[in-house]
Amino acid sequence: MTSRTTLPQPATAVDHSRMRPEVQAFVADGQLPDWDTDDEEAVDRRHGQLEAIPRPVTATEAAALAACFGPDDCFGVAWTLLHLIETAPGPTPDIPRPGPDADDWHHVLWQRWGNPDDHDANLTR
Repeated sequence: MTSRTTLPQPATAVDHSRMRPEVQAFVADGQLPDWDTDDEEAVDRRHGQLEAIPRPVTATEAAALAACFGPDDCFGVAWTLLHLIETAPGPTPDIPRPGPDADDWHHVLWQRWGNPDDHDANLTR
């Protein structure tokens, strides 16, 4: 069973006015729904929003998009979001080490973007 905790929001505020309208629209809709949703239209709409965002995204857009992950992969939509974020120049957004109640998706992001110098992290759950 997956815990319902979600990723922490970015520590610093992101200036949404410097983002393209397609990114602003996606971010304004918040976190992705989880597997328990009955709203297939919402999942399809979020996927369409991601597909409409021109690549690459800016570092500012990537940081804002990183706050939109939900507790799981949202029927694969979260993987599309992850790959979009990874088109940004420079480092990936900061991801804090998952705590004991963190959801599976937080662990996936930590494994991919976490601090490689943190040898104490338990990446295998």
